[in-house]
This record gives sequence, structure tokens and C-alpha cells, in this order.
Amino acid sequence: MKAVVTTGNGGYEKLSYTDVPIPVPSAGEVLLKVLAAGVNNTEINTRLGWYSSSVTGSTDAVSNRSGGDEESLADGGWNEATPFPLIQGTDCCGEVVGVGGHVSTDLIGRRVLVRACMRPQGYDNYANVWMASDFDGAFAQFVAVPASEVFTVACDWTDAELATIPCAYGTAENMLHRAGVGRGDHVLVAGASGGVGSAAIQLAVRRGASVTAICASAKAEQVLAIGAAHVIERNDNVVAVLGDDSVDVVVDNVAGTSFGNMLKVLRRGGKYVSSGAIAGPIVSLDMRDMYLKDISLIGCTAWDEPVFSNLVGYIERGEIRPLLAKVYPLEDIAIAQQEFMEKKHVGNFVLVPPAL
Repeated sequence: MKAVVTTGNGGYEKLSYTDVPIPVPSAGEVLLKVLAAGVNNTEINTRLGWYSSSVTGSTDAVSNRSGGDEESLADGGWNEATPFPLIQGTDCCGEVVGVGGHVSTDLIGRRVLVRACMRPQGYDNYANVWMASDFDGAFAQFVAVPASEVFTVACDWTDAELATIPCAYGTAENMLHRAGVGRGDHVLVAGASGGVGSAAIQLAVRRGASVTAICASAKAEQVLAIGAAHVIERNDNVVAVLGDDSVDVVVDNVAGTSFGNMLKVLRRGGKYVSSGAIAGPIVSLDMRDMYLKDISLIGCTAWDEPVFSNLVGYIERGEIRPLLAKVYPLEDIAIAQQEFMEKKHVGNFVLVPPAL
């Protein structure tokens, strides 16, 4: 089959479009024909080794380094060292075409989404395994995954539209779930035009919250169209615009130098929730802002049990809609990731493997 194999930490030269064997599903697994696969920050971060403690800059800063000679970083992966060579691709819409032992053949022919974040030790333990970071993912014509992690979805969305959902919407729903966002809450979403940010807007609004979004002014109209009540230009000072103690929940995957102001706009008892730091992982924290206002800081990686089934229900009931920015053939992955890093789009990019 055709696949994109990431050979190590580095630049786009580490992405090899090549032939590899079709995986054979083990007991408890299904074989999927990949119909479409989304593009996310996590694939780029993993290739770059951005998760390593040795990296202190933004994703942009790391992506602009010269590539080609980097050694794989021992702590550069999602949980630990990335198992290079690796087929990435966290988002997968696929068709079940084969099953391993102890799996019902009733699944064959069904269109499914894959829950990319898996909790093999149960939901009382935060240990997690991610498709495409810990084992081969969906940047290929076929992928084998645990049968417990595939979900059929009854909807009229295209394959590419469904492929926008798993990582971005799963991450956003998990943050809102952990923060307990509900009706009447004022939620501030940073990086609102990205995949996770735009998902968080839709998902917060369906929970009955009011959303203020931070994004570039060129994207304000699109962000308002998906449900934001107000937009703040990303270079503006949020404290000056909103005032102190004005927000119930901050959803922030940007971090960097703006982190301190995010705590200042939170009300007493407010919650700051994050699953990323694209502007830089090292931040300045004034402890007085945190403890004097009884603020909760919530880190989110492992998805909680209701998250993915919630998303399937939202799709089937028409409560959310896909934000498909652009579709590329799988072989053009480097072009797709380069354009992704330009951050000129709203929503998600998707790759489509070649027809069989």
C-alpha cells in the first residue's frame, strides 16, 4: 500500500511517500481502508520533536530550523520516544474491510471514525495511547486499530468532512467537559480560527455558553459565523478589552506571552484549560493571580470516557458542522503541512489516499 512514513525528527525531508506492507489485524483489531485523514498540529509537533523538554520555543520557531541531521529525541514524542519509522495520521475516517480474531464480521463495510486517544488501563487511570504517535496511523491506504476504538456514524457528511472531527473536536470537547462548561458561562477561546479553537467555539455554544474568540482580524467574520458572540484581534490586550474578572473559562492552546493576561480576565473560581502551547510552552505565572482568585488550572491530554460518544451524538443530531478548509492528495502532505503552518485557514485540512 501507499503510505507516508516519517523517518525521524526533522523537517519535511523526513516525510517519505512510499510502499509498505498492508497491516494484518491482530486479535481484537479491525483493518480499515482509510477514506480520509486530517492534518493536525500533533503530527507536525511529533515530527519536529517539539514535545521534548529541550524545546522552549513556539511551533513556528521549531519548524523553521534547518532540517536533515537531527537525531531522534528521547523525549520528543507524545508520551516518550517516538517509534520511528512511523506512519502518522491521527484523524481517520475509514471503512472496515477486515477483522482480527474475536471481532464480529458485522463491522465489515461500515464507515467509522477512530477514537485516536485510547485509555488501555481504563478511565480511572490517565495513561493513554495515541494513534499515529505511539503506533502507525492513517496517512496510508490502510490502518489496523483496536475494534473498541472505532465508532460508526450515521450522517450525510462526506469522508473528508468526517475526518476533520477526531483530534480537534475530541480535544476541544474534552477540555469543555473537564472544565464543566455549561449554560450562561462566558468562555474565552484563544487561537479561535484553528482546528481545536473553531471546534471549541461550536461545542461551547451548543452547551449554552457565550464565546469571545481571539483570532486575526481577517478571520473574524468566519469565526463569528460559527457561533462566537465577540471577537478580539489576536494582538490586542485582552485585559484592556474585557477587563479583569470577566470570564468563567479560558480555553487556551496558544500560551506563550499571553498566558498571564488569561488569568487576569478570569473571574474568582474561574478555570483555565489547555491541551497545547503553539506560541511557546514556557510561560510566566503570577501565583497571586492563581491562588488569590481560586483559579483552577486544568491540563488535558487523555480524553475522558464520554467525549467521543458525545461527538458522535452531536454529529448524528446535526448539532455541530464540519469546518473543512482544504483537501489534498496524501502524496502532497508536505505542501499541506506547509500551508497548515501559515495559519491562513479556518478549520481543518484533510488528506485523501489514492484510490485502490
